[in-house]
Amino acid sequence: MSRLLAFVSAAALLATPVMAQSVDRVAVNNIIDQGLNHSQVMQNAAYLTDRIGGRMTNSPQMRQAEQWAQAQFRSYGLSNVRAEGFEFGRGWSIVRASARMTAPRPLDLRVIPVAWTPSTNGTISAGVVVAPLSKVEDFDKWRGKLSGKIVMVSLPGTGSEPTEPAFRRLTAAELADRNTYVQPQYSPDAIRKSLETADFAAKLDAFLVEQGALAWVRISQRDGGLLHGTGYTYQVGATPKLAGLELAAEDYRRLARLALTDTPPTLELNSEVQFHDEDVNAYNILADIPGTARGTEYVMAGAHLDSWVASDGAVDNAAGSAVVMEAARILKALGVQPKRTIRFALWNGEEQGILGSLAYVDQHLATRAPSNDPALANLPNNRTWRTRWPVQPRAGHKDLVAYFNLDNGSGKIRGINAEGNVAAAPIFQEWLAPFASMGATTVSLRPAGGTDHVYMQTVGIPGYQFIQDPLDYSSRLHHTSIDSYDHLKAEDLRQAAIILASFLLNAANRDAPLPRMPLPTEPTPTDPFEYRAD
Repeated sequence: MSRLLAFVSAAALLATPVMAQSVDRVAVNNIIDQGLNHSQVMQNAAYLTDRIGGRMTNSPQMRQAEQWAQAQFRSYGLSNVRAEGFEFGRGWSIVRASARMTAPRPLDLRVIPVAWTPSTNGTISAGVVVAPLSKVEDFDKWRGKLSGKIVMVSLPGTGSEPTEPAFRRLTAAELADRNTYVQPQYSPDAIRKSLETADFAAKLDAFLVEQGALAWVRISQRDGGLLHGTGYTYQVGATPKLAGLELAAEDYRRLARLALTDTPPTLELNSEVQFHDEDVNAYNILADIPGTARGTEYVMAGAHLDSWVASDGAVDNAAGSAVVMEAARILKALGVQPKRTIRFALWNGEEQGILGSLAYVDQHLATRAPSNDPALANLPNNRTWRTRWPVQPRAGHKDLVAYFNLDNGSGKIRGINAEGNVAAAPIFQEWLAPFASMGATTVSLRPAGGTDHVYMQTVGIPGYQFIQDPLDYSSRLHHTSIDSYDHLKAEDLRQAAIILASFLLNAANRDAPLPRMPLPTEPTPTDPFEYRAD
């Protein structure tokens, strides 16, 4: 047998895994060579960030990214490259914005328009009023006091100084701690509370317009001059009437302090934005390496292509998108002929509520029964998804064998979250074994949230998020004005693409599908004897 294998090409070895071992390490050798010595991951990341820039869902930049990504997949030789649409809403982009304090002294301030708020229609100049408004109950206190003012709607708070390094990698102790099982949580009460507060932006806009305010500004959620500009009024017919802007925390607090003195500040604001209504659909980008022996079954990797626009969306999530594209390039360059189809997805609308992957789930995998609560029945799908039972699998539910997601910045892969699946965990441990020297060793049974595998997990699809080194993702880059190419780590992204390509090939060629968790059903109360206020 050893003599025979010596004459078998690398491509043939990749097409048919060595039967004597669960991981074809010859295939891994070829993936590593392709991923280290011929990588294009940084070239793709640079195009998405430096050339295209921030990719707000349905913006002109996102349309450019959608077209470019399809062209790249085709250039690699992938099959069935397509854009799959789902209803979203309005596109929006920033033309320019400025803020300047003109009294008691002139000073340029750091500012960004809040997403999907309108323009100021030229420069406006007015005094400010600090009127913290975070809930409807706050409105009565400020009635009759806001006319002709620029309203500062946030509590100023006090400055914060970092107590830990902004940039870090996971320690051995932190990775070991992830091996502790954590029960996935389902909290109907928390979901209902979030539904109650979800429409506050519309109520705030209506109140400020009624009171004659000229515009509103909020404080950045981070210090250090960072800006975000996130907003969620993207639906057709939901656009606010009043311009909203975000000021750097230090600039905001300076204005708030001066507002308490005998020389209150005057503020000039100019916000010029554009709405784009040519097509209300957003588009997921999909591409395949066709399978050879397992019918309609497929494995899948995904990352979200959209971003916010305070900067270029590098670590969130050009990094993950470039890794997914690089894994596709690696496997296609090696001529793999997997048993199952390998599908690659670049999702849209993740930043507005994980909308693109939910649309894929709803269209291809499973849906959920309509809500029996009249107050929830007409709300968007993602707002009520977890409250509706039972799960109703579609014909394609069994075909998706595994989904692997990448959306935690530029850090190298250190392991994978098995989402409580104790049957899959030892399989992943075997698949990670060749990459121990690259730092990837941990299989965590904990669930991970907040990204595109989540809705797959809620309908019983084996969906997984990789564990990555945090670097400075959460401390200063996530959604901020410095999320640029400069903070991407080439070595880490090459390592991630290699591991992702290997996982996909293992899952595609494994004789049996990866073990699944039971199809979710409505859970019983954690403590049925607990007295509740409601």
